[in-house]
Amino acid sequence: MERIKVGVVGGTGYTGVELLRLLLGHPRVELAVITSRAEAGRPVTELFPNLRGHLDLRFSDPDPRRLSCCDLVFFATPNGVAMEQAPALLQAGVRLIDLAADFRLRDAGEWARWYAMEHACPELLAEAVYGLPEMNREAIRDARLVANPGCYPTAVQLALLPLLESGVVERTGIVADCKSGVSGAGRKANVATLLCEASEDFKAYAVPGHRHLPEIRQGLERMAGGTVELTFVPHLTPMIRGIHATVYARLRDRDRDLQALFESRYAAEPFVDVLPSGSHPQTRSARGSNWCRIAVHRPQQGDTVVVLSVIDNLVKGAAGQAIQNMNIMWGWDERCGLEQVALLP
Repeated sequence: MERIKVGVVGGTGYTGVELLRLLLGHPRVELAVITSRAEAGRPVTELFPNLRGHLDLRFSDPDPRRLSCCDLVFFATPNGVAMEQAPALLQAGVRLIDLAADFRLRDAGEWARWYAMEHACPELLAEAVYGLPEMNREAIRDARLVANPGCYPTAVQLALLPLLESGVVERTGIVADCKSGVSGAGRKANVATLLCEASEDFKAYAVPGHRHLPEIRQGLERMAGGTVELTFVPHLTPMIRGIHATVYARLRDRDRDLQALFESRYAAEPFVDVLPSGSHPQTRSARGSNWCRIAVHRPQQGDTVVVLSVIDNLVKGAAGQAIQNMNIMWGWDERCGLEQVALLP
């Protein structure tokens, strides 16, 4: 059985440890390098005891020479890190999957406006493939550089893909009302995400503009083949994992069978579950898994369609989708290493 050598740059965050957990269960992967400047030399299992008995590596500095020996490197790093290291690794023949935002936007100027820094290698933006398998599977297969989608963008785009592709809804007045668990804010010291601050509370944030807005809009406009007007409002909810996106759009074709449309579009997708008519998906139904569970509604048979989309932000919204992309890049079954059943309770 073919096995590839994999490196993980930035293995100390929630996305990083989720990536390690899933990769350790993948039959075709050999974890060769896990980097962290702050934890270099420390056994990985000291920081993440859940990996004891499965991993015998220490964190190391992100040495380009060691990373160049890998077939594939995942970047589970803050925004702005992958773009500094990507050119040298690509030149060395390493394929890359970036779980941050460095290569998600096609326009370097737009990227700089939203991320408050100049892009270090804008020449790679045209080559980078946006890693939403349900939309870009063929391009992902041959990619050297994959930009893994954000968590909110994954849930929202999968909710709207059948509607915009088919032209069933108007391209104006679309609303994405989204809720995320606290792990989406990352594994760092932040007063707003302390237990006593986030527990028993619920709030919207970044209403004037969230960094995921241009990413979502870029994807929707590709689906629709033209300009899309989107209002995106994220909320923080007091749970650890999960995203729930409630998406509203105005119907153009009132005679279309929406349930059949979704079932047909996603019939061959290994990780999109279209629930029976009238369902209300729960975030816990996807927790710990790579599933996106979707239900489509048309309240009172009016001209508004409401799509409910739930994912685990750390799996289908990050590490799991990255592994799904790796599987596509190497021509393996997309489900390889990702067949975990969701966790209940």
